[in-house]
Formats: sequence, C-alpha cells, structure tokens
Amino acid sequence: MPDLYIDGEWRGALDGRTREIRCPADGSLVGVVDEAGGKDTVEAIAAARRAFDSGPWPRTPPAERGDLLLRVAGLLARDKAALARAESLDTGKRLVESAYDIDDIVNCFRYFGRLVGDEAGRVVDTGRADVDSRVVHEPVGVCALITPWNYPLLQTAWKVAPALAAGNTFVLKPSELTPHTAIHLTRLLAEAGLPPGVGNLVLGAGPEAGAPLGDHPDVDLVSFTGGLRTGRGLMAAAAGTVKKVALELGGKNPNIVFADADFDTAVDMALTAVFLHSGQVCSAGARLLVQDALHDRLVDEIVRRAAEIRLGGPFDERAQTGPLISAAHRSKVEAYVARGLAEGAVLRCGGERPSGPGLDEGFYYPPTVLDECAAGMSVVQEESFGPVLTVERFTDEAEAVRLANGTVYGLAGAVFTADEAKAARVAARLRLGTVWINDYHPYVPQAEWGGFKQSGFGRELGPSGLAEYQEVKHIWRNTDPSPQGWFAQDRSPSPS
Repeated sequence: MPDLYIDGEWRGALDGRTREIRCPADGSLVGVVDEAGGKDTVEAIAAARRAFDSGPWPRTPPAERGDLLLRVAGLLARDKAALARAESLDTGKRLVESAYDIDDIVNCFRYFGRLVGDEAGRVVDTGRADVDSRVVHEPVGVCALITPWNYPLLQTAWKVAPALAAGNTFVLKPSELTPHTAIHLTRLLAEAGLPPGVGNLVLGAGPEAGAPLGDHPDVDLVSFTGGLRTGRGLMAAAAGTVKKVALELGGKNPNIVFADADFDTAVDMALTAVFLHSGQVCSAGARLLVQDALHDRLVDEIVRRAAEIRLGGPFDERAQTGPLISAAHRSKVEAYVARGLAEGAVLRCGGERPSGPGLDEGFYYPPTVLDECAAGMSVVQEESFGPVLTVERFTDEAEAVRLANGTVYGLAGAVFTADEAKAARVAARLRLGTVWINDYHPYVPQAEWGGFKQSGFGRELGPSGLAEYQEVKHIWRNTDPSPQGWFAQDRSPSPS
C-alpha cells in the first residue's frame, strides 16, 4: 500500500522514488516506503489549504474536535504493541522504552482532547453596558509539522494533537529514517473520522520533501523539532511570508550535583539523565557539574556503573540501552569524543566501538565519560546527541549557576541537593525551560515544554502548547449602536 497520504488518499511519490528503512540495531530491513519530493509536498499543502478554507474541520465545535482526539487515544492504546514494535525497529531503542512512549502518546491525545473542550474565550469588561467584548481563539491555518528520529511518534503527537484540537489542518513530515509510526498514526486518524485533507503525510528527506514547508505562502505555521542548523534555516525560509514558527532545537543540559545531595540518587539519576536511549534525547543531562568535595567519589561510582551498562537490540531483554540511529551519527559522536580528548578531557570509560556477537552489525557506541572538562571545550559547548557525559567541577552555588548557564542552549537541567532553599535559588537563576530538582527526565502533558536561548522558542504541551496553534481575535459588538457625532453633518444650505 502506498505511504504518502494527501487529501484523504494513500498514494506513491510522483517520481516513483522509495527508501529502504533498516533497523540500526542489526541492519535488517524494516520496510520500503515511498519517498516524496517537493511536488508531492506542494500537493499536500494545497490539500491542507483547501480543507482549511472550505472544509468542515476549522468550523467543527471544539468539543467535537476533542471527541475525535479521544477516539484516536483509544485507537493508539488498542494498537500499543504494534506501535511499540514499529518504533523500536525504526529507532533501535529498547521495546520497553517504546512501550512507555506509547503510553505517553495516548496521554497527550487525551489531554488535548479534554483541554480544547474548555475553550470558551474571554469576556472583556469594557466598563460600558452597551458593548459585548470578547477575546476568542481561532486556528492558525495550515501547519507544517516536522519531527525528529529520536522520539518519532511522541514528538509527532506533541504537534498533531494540539494542531487538530485548535482546528488547524496540517502537513506532517517525519524524519526520513523513522517513518513507520507516523504512517500508522495517519491510518488511525482516518479511522477515527478525520475529514480528507485535514491531515496529510509526506515522507522524505528535508532538502526535498521538507523544503516547501518553510517558504510556501500557503503554510501559516511551521513547528520543527531537530537540530540548531536546520532550525535556523527554517526561520530564514519562513521570514519571507512572516509565518509563525515554533522551534525546539536541542540542548546542552546541565545536571548540577551539590555535595549535600543524596549520593545513591545522584548517581542513579546521572546515569539515566545521559545514557537513556544512548543519549539521543534533546534533554539529556550530558553535562555533569559536581561540587569539588563530592567529585572524586561521585565520578568514580558513575564510571563503575557506566562500564557495566549492557548494550543490545530492541528485543534483547538483558539490554539496558541500544544503538545509535545510523553509521553517520556514530561517526559524529566519535569525532566529538576525539575533539574532547585533544582539548584535554580525561577519558574515564568508553570511547571505543564495542565488538562481539550482536554488536558488530549495529551502530553501537558505549557509555563514555569525559572527566576534568573545562567550560570552553567544544564537548562542553556542543551537543553530542550520544552516550557521552562530560564532567566539570564547581566550588560554590554562584559558580554552578555561571557554568550551567554558560552555553548557547537553554532547554533543561537539574539540581541535586538536600537544601530546599538552595535548590529554589539555583532553579530560579537557571536560564532553562525545564528544571528538575532531585529528579531527571519526567514530564507530563499538562506542563509546558520548550527552551530558552538557542534551544528555540514557543512551547509544546500544556495550555501554551495549544495556544501555539491558535490566533487570538478580539470581537467588539456595540449592542446599542447610534451616531457618535465626531464629524457632525453640515446641514447649512448649499451655496446657489
């Protein structure tokens, strides 16, 4: 069956191109999918434009749109096992992690399905009895939704659910490396009753399939999650038509551990923060900032534990983390580590490709710890997006904050301390969109997610995540209209 979904129909690419999708854990063939080009995407944009301008979805009552999202949530829960398997085959991540992701995706659709039913606008008190003044929220229009390969369906849900809840139409372009769960979700949207043209799916690489989404005049909003360089390019492309843009561009996230932190918790959370999904997480705690008094003991234990982490494929029940997404990405991580060592970082564990049965065929890289790092090093300033932990020392609270804020990024981070007042002070001073205290990684769909500085702008999830996909309109109605008399009518006789 064809894999592009445009105007309510499944079709192949206009030029007949396809792409092989292979599992990064062992190189096995997952599937062959249609590969869209720019012309396919332009047709998808046109379908979304027609559906928004003339179709029923933007004018469907919010409660009914919410009901459709709740139906989709039920279908996602029904297909959880199939979706988790497809996600693991595309990404190589452990099946248990993919299953957790599907639960979060179901919750996301449920949250926005319920939230939109409460959208009633706001009555404005003008101080006049003869005026009805209301602020209402309307859909933005045609939305381009561009999602990454590390959490393919989760990041798709974060965009699709609020876009539909607000009454928009969309063109979804997932990463060309991990398309299968986006295809499955699109089928579920159709099964739930989404009208033709409202949701459109194009598959393919960014320079071909994605290029029209940034500069096409019929696109009203671009929401992108991915790398900083691509995000900058999308901003520039969108500027020509002054379309709305929402960007989540990753981070270089500090995990601050004070000497009074609970030791076992700090070790456990530091490992989870950076090595979950082999570090391929935008909010990964890849920078460990440790107070001097605790440094040696904490880092020694993290190194010991990291060296014991078992690598393996998605269906290896003994595996604790999986492969990187591709050979090219592994090479980037290797080059990143090499730069760090050249700059003076001390390799404490990892740093070389693993070998052995079950590993040689995949794109594996071991948990790696680089100690004695300094703020100016490239490994401290740049995102590795791999299982690499850099360690920096600090002496006091002020230095911890200065170091933590000392990159161009500002997505997320954490503070570990037994001192509640100190935790609150540090959290308040961190220029980050999310700050965890004595924890790392949890989130809920009710709370906003997004970054400061070059981690992007705009928010996903929470009420603000819905607002990204809405325009705000003020409607002023005079209930007792009468002439105002600013320019009184001249009733004098006209000259003869």
